[in-house]
Amino acid sequence: MTVLHLADEGEAADLAAFLSRLLHYDRSAAVRMQSAGTALAVFGRPPSFEVLAVRAVRLAKPYENGLDVTLDRTVSAGELLESVDEAAATATVPAAVTGPPWAGVLPPRRGWQPEPGLPELEELRGLVAAAVAEFKSRTAGLPPERRTRAELDRIGREIWSRTVGDTALPVRAVHAAQALGFLRGTEAGLFSSGAWLRLRTPYGSVAVRRSGLGALDVSVR
Repeated sequence: MTVLHLADEGEAADLAAFLSRLLHYDRSAAVRMQSAGTALAVFGRPPSFEVLAVRAVRLAKPYENGLDVTLDRTVSAGELLESVDEAAATATVPAAVTGPPWAGVLPPRRGWQPEPGLPELEELRGLVAAAVAEFKSRTAGLPPERRTRAELDRIGREIWSRTVGDTALPVRAVHAAQALGFLRGTEAGLFSSGAWLRLRTPYGSVAVRRSGLGALDVSVR
């Protein structure tokens, strides 16, 4: 049994909140854990948003497990959540599970460059609220014979595929960040690396592949 010692109770609480939000969208969610030194990254993919979510967690001491000095394992999000002890600021690493396809394709670790044009956080939150309101209004106005899953999906794709401000970031990435609790505070930045865009705040990141770039610059680990 491998126990991770998190930096403090706040880190444990934030990790638990992130896992809970992922499980809200997928009760059988898996997460990929990667750790080296005192940094732990937890990757998840909420199915409704088609993005990768990343929660960085600080550890109180470097990860150690016998002769291994790094951790890289895909596990059940539910089992990991159950193991989090907020008072003790610890979490137990569950047994590995067969990872979903997305777990083998992660954003690159390095090479991120700032991207201009991202609106302020308050504007981003307003953009998500307006998009949700538009979706509800347009779907509520459909006659019964047109309220099909295909039509609802079409409207959703149209709204959530729009780009944010003067960037290539799709609105769905901002919606995901809001749903996962990342759009708090006052700081946010947009970065790119190859085919990837990353919306980053102090509370977590959302990464998405830029449309039309195919399978370029994929980091398979």
